Amino acid sequence: MLTVSGRDGAPRSGTALAARAFALAGVPWDDALVVSAAEFRRAVNACRAHPKVAVLTAPGAGPAELGRALFPQTPRSFIVCEDVDGPEERVVHVRPAEATTRPWNKPDVVLVLDNRRAEDAPTWIAGPALREPAWALPQEAFVGEPALTPEARAFALAKLGPRIGDMVWDIGSGDGSVAIECARFGAAAVALDRDDSVCVRLRENVRRHGVRVAVSRGEIGTVVDHLPVPDAVFLADASSEALATCASRARHRLAATAPAGATPALMDVLAGHGFTAHATTLQATPLTGAPEPPSPVTLLWAERPAAVPEPPAAKRIRSIETLPPPPGRSVL
Repeated sequence: MLTVSGRDGAPRSGTALAARAFALAGVPWDDALVVSAAEFRRAVNACRAHPKVAVLTAPGAGPAELGRALFPQTPRSFIVCEDVDGPEERVVHVRPAEATTRPWNKPDVVLVLDNRRAEDAPTWIAGPALREPAWALPQEAFVGEPALTPEARAFALAKLGPRIGDMVWDIGSGDGSVAIECARFGAAAVALDRDDSVCVRLRENVRRHGVRVAVSRGEIGTVVDHLPVPDAVFLADASSEALATCASRARHRLAATAPAGATPALMDVLAGHGFTAHATTLQATPLTGAPEPPSPVTLLWAERPAAVPEPPAAKRIRSIETLPPPPGRSVL
């Protein structure tokens, strides 16, 4: 259960605090995502990906810090709830830029809202949910040249592991299907392609699936410093230079398609950046409806070894001393 510390130091239910904040603001909360700013980078990614997020603040992670992280790339409005359930309880509506400059008094919850998005239809479960139950959608669901077949995309998604709070890059995006599917899992996503016409089709696919994907045009080497740090990266037709750039930024996981004969050199690049790399050749042959099977694709995937936490220091247990009873007193 998500909990935060109250002003008296006692734990408080984060969900109850967020529900109170939404009630104060007069905004329905059943389709909202509730996150803690204790993991600030992940909370910001959740705000990038979802239209309605309640952020439970933490020391050094309040309205001003959220405003600086989101403005101007992610248009949002803030509702700041101060001193919730306290004597100085107050609700303040601000834009992110304004939130960075004004003083705040005990800002417990920040409601981060995308006012351009229509309210989702009521559902039987609270919080955001996939619009469709399927993943690795068929190619007919996308307009444009596919980067991967649905079967290969399913494999890549399994290796990327997108989840709420993650930032995923889709480089050489093509139809944008990898970025779109990652966004459908709740991750924040950036799709990059060098071709203007491809970006037009990519935006059409994003609109078709009703998700939020930041679309950018250019080469990874020229825009990398302007992109948020990724947890995972997918790279189509990877070159050694582009893969090195992505590997230098990816925090946890990476997947890429490899041109013929380039696999050993690309695996060396990944190893040189601290990744444990693997490669496989995939080919799925449809038994019906396809005039000829698709060509096989070589897919690399890699992850950084997880840090092994140090075992806690052993506690010293005091021995129990048994004292003899005082003279003249019996022991029962």
